[in-house]
Order: sequence, then structure tokens, then C-alpha cells
Amino acid sequence: MALRWFKKKTESEKEIADQPQSSEQERATTDSSEPIGFVKRLRKGLAQTRKILTTDIDKLFTGKKNIDDDLLEKLEELLITADIGVQTTVELIERISKKSLTISDADNLKAALKEEILSYLQSDTPKAEKAFAKPHVVMVLGVNGVGKTTTIGKLAARSVADGKKVLIAAADTFRAAAVEQLTIWAERAGAEIVKHKGNADPAAVAYDCVEAAVAREADLVFVDTAGRLHTSVNLMEELKKIKRTISKKLPDAPHEILLVLDATTGQNALSQAKLFNDALEVTGIALTKLDGTAKGGIVVSICSTLKISLEYIGIGENIEDLQDFDPIQFVNALF
Repeated sequence: MALRWFKKKTESEKEIADQPQSSEQERATTDSSEPIGFVKRLRKGLAQTRKILTTDIDKLFTGKKNIDDDLLEKLEELLITADIGVQTTVELIERISKKSLTISDADNLKAALKEEILSYLQSDTPKAEKAFAKPHVVMVLGVNGVGKTTTIGKLAARSVADGKKVLIAAADTFRAAAVEQLTIWAERAGAEIVKHKGNADPAAVAYDCVEAAVAREADLVFVDTAGRLHTSVNLMEELKKIKRTISKKLPDAPHEILLVLDATTGQNALSQAKLFNDALEVTGIALTKLDGTAKGGIVVSICSTLKISLEYIGIGENIEDLQDFDPIQFVNALF
């Protein structure tokens, strides 16, 4: 599992939603290190989506005792409104339709939806355990404004807190503010940063950082990258060059390619992910800004549409506001 090597294991009881659960979700007490406050704030951030999946679904059964075509059509509209996406919504409606004989009220319908949504979030094929190289190199991608630099800072802080030596490559050399922001985060996290003068070759910065990490026996390297529009061919070519350059210095690196997406952009986040993945073979996703106007259905859409692991979700600016993605915790917060 991405970066789990760098995370200390602690045990605490997971906060679970009070709503009725199917047998699939009743096992929702697992090892977890998330602070309780994170769960509460996640529920608050998903309030808009939860209204659609609870209150609005309750209204669908007004005057009805079973599922018919009219109800399914209205349910389809609600799911699309929740940003679950057309393709995933159609699949969900088909699954619910097959269970229609066992659904006689709104609670039955919500329980069925909860079970189906959880199946999407848990559908990732488990990753085989493998020995981690030292340094472990993570190349971080994302368009401007998604919270890429902040995500790097938070991950660096978590790793340093776990006793790891971390280096950060300021390879977004096209934007002076990016280097300044990353420098502040590196200082705050207690990580070292490698940077060049403005408009320097990003690949050269990445190479020097990996070289320094090897010499200093660092555990982990985060490589920040430029984030111009994802439709820019020049950007993709630059990112490919950085990847090749890192590999020349350290075979098999980068070991992870993490894509940061903004949840508030909805389905546009999916198009970004597809383009970045086609160019660079993304290994994991960090989804930020679930605390604001984002509709939580985008998480379901990402997990069902892309064959890329959702590693982290973010709900705020503080370091602890970025947490490992937990499917059960997330579904409980949706209903």
C-alpha cells in the first residue's frame, strides 16, 4: 500500500455512523489512526451529498411501497446530481433494479445503495507487498490549484513525524510562488528541500534531489512538478522527461506517481486523471477539498471508473486533515 511503509501502526476504534448497516458494513471497526475530529469534519463536508442520499431518497417513497420505473428514473437523477457520474449511476440503477423485490421502503433502498457503493470503493485489487527502495521516490502530479504543494507538505510532515528522513524536489520551476510555498512547507515539516533558480530545468532539479537523497541516505523523496493545464502537450512531455531523468539516476524510480485531484471540480477531475494516467501511468490518487462544495459522489465515480488506487482524501489545510482513504469510513459518512 502506498507510503504505508512510512506510517507507524497504531490502534484505535473507528467512529461509525449510526445508520443501519448491512452485514457487509457491520465489520466497520478496524485498526485506525485517524483522529475522531477528522470523521466528524468529513461528515460535515459531505452534508450536501448525504442529503441527496438520505432525505431526498426518503421523498422518493412518498406514497409508494415498492420500486417502479418512475422511482428508478428519479433515483438516477439524484445519483447524477451527487456527482457519481453517468456510467456509474447506470450501473448502480441496474444493480438496484435486480434487488427491487427485496426493497419495500426508503431504508431498504439506502441499505442496498450503501452496500453497492462500498463494493465499488473496495474493488481495487490488493497490491502485492514488495521491498521498498531507499530512497523511495514519489513523483507528484496535478494541475494548478488542486492542492498539490500542500499535499506534499502534509505527506512530508507525516513521514518526518514517523522518524523518516525526507527530501523534497522543487521541480515546479515555472512558478516562483510554488517554490516559495514548498520551501515554507519543507521547513514546517522538518524536511530538506532541493531547489534551483527560477526557470531552471525541472528534470535537473529532480535529478539533483534524488542524487542528494542517495548521498544523505534519505528514506523518502517527493518530487513536486509543474501544474499547467492538463491539456498542454508541453506539460506532459516535461513530466515524461522528469520521470526518465529520475530513472537514469535510480533504476525503478519513481516508485510511485501520485496524482492530486480537486474534488470540487467534479467530473473534470476524471478527465484530468485519464490524461495524466495515459501519459505517465499514475499509481495513486490524493483527492483534496472534500470539506467545501464538493459532492462526495466523485469518490465513487473515481473508484468505479479508474483502475487507480485512491490513497488519500483531504478535508482542510491542517496536516492531520489529509488521511489515508478508508472506504468503510467514507461510506458511513455518506449516509
